[in-house]
Amino acid sequence: MKQNLFKRAGIILFIAGRYLFAAFFLYGFWHKLVKGWLWSDLMQAFFTKRFAELPPGSFQASYLEHFAIPLAFPIAWIVTVAELVIGLSLFFGVAVRVNAALALFLVLNFAAGGYYNLTLPPFMLFSVLMMLLPSSHWFGFDKQLHHKYPDSIWFK
Repeated sequence: MKQNLFKRAGIILFIAGRYLFAAFFLYGFWHKLVKGWLWSDLMQAFFTKRFAELPPGSFQASYLEHFAIPLAFPIAWIVTVAELVIGLSLFFGVAVRVNAALALFLVLNFAAGGYYNLTLPPFMLFSVLMMLLPSSHWFGFDKQLHHKYPDSIWFK
């Protein structure tokens, strides 16, 4: 890696992207925590508002009506805790590939709920790239943990 400047620059940029991705999820966690999403009906209100904006009978409207709105309170907890776990994992480079898959799952659910915007495809693509590339072996704790637990899928 030290001999190939382009490869080193690519790795540095990718790791910087991982930290930006982690910051996005940590901010999402912090925002929901300080705004009281875990102990209020804020998420249900957002789902209900979005449901009214969507075309009736669309996949997103059905997703919200039959899944997200009835389960808004547990979803608020699951999303908030998942954002914390993903953010910390990506920041420290622990179980990055597994948590990148969890991040992709969350982002796909955001899109399914009608919260699709132009930021989601890059997040989806970067999640897949984090699952494929060993960024936490380049910089993080997964390399050491993989040597200690070589058969574990968490640290590959």
